[in-house]
Amino acid sequence: MRCDSRYQHRRRGSPARVYASDWCPVSVHRTASARVVLLAGPSGSGKSSLAARAGLPVLRLDDFYKEGDDPTLPLVAGSSDIDWDSVLSWDADAAVAAILQLCRTGRTTVPVYSIATSSVVDTETLDIGRTQLFVAEGIFAADVVARCEELGVLADALCLRGRPSTTFRRRLLRDLREGRKSVAFLLRRGWRLMRAERGIVGRQTALGAYPCAKAEALGRIANAAAGSTRPRKAEPAETPGETPAPRGTTDPANSGR
Repeated sequence: MRCDSRYQHRRRGSPARVYASDWCPVSVHRTASARVVLLAGPSGSGKSSLAARAGLPVLRLDDFYKEGDDPTLPLVAGSSDIDWDSVLSWDADAAVAAILQLCRTGRTTVPVYSIATSSVVDTETLDIGRTQLFVAEGIFAADVVARCEELGVLADALCLRGRPSTTFRRRLLRDLREGRKSVAFLLRRGWRLMRAERGIVGRQTALGAYPCAKAEALGRIANAAAGSTRPRKAEPAETPGETPAPRGTTDPANSGR
């Protein structure tokens, strides 16, 4: 949780940046009262809509992006574009701190991030009450599977998969509708992610997320809510019309927004 007492309640305006150093350490020796389902997948795969359908509290992991003027932001190779699909553009430590705080106390303060302006525009309090399970969704969710498992708070980890052409279309329409970036940037990024999608799924699977379609994902979330333990890893049936996703074919620092 934030060390500064001013951030214990929702604060309006444009707050200071939120990084891992702004959060108080939480003892890992306390027993967790809630668990998390990490929901990963390529950008545009339907993570947010599926999380909403699950009927559980949702932590938006995309709100932990670094701000646009951060000097540590990576660039797309051979380009001046910021690589928002690299995990190096994201504050994993702050995200894990928020997940752990929710599991320990049921409440945490999180940043509200604007993708259009690449900045934190607000903070808000997320309170899950006595709920024993919540979903943390975002393109980098798979990157914290091992840490959440080590902390004893992981209920399940999923990676939504589908057809790259469908994901491309859904992502582009969403980003244009929300005015996330310039049209030229969105098209360049869209083509790049469509070509890389199978590798993105393979990488997230290698990190511990189970690749599946939406119906199976909802079933596993329901099982977790009922108290089931995380199923052992197994290869799911392939998506119709798709070849198996190759593993380890992308840069370990990249996934999809």
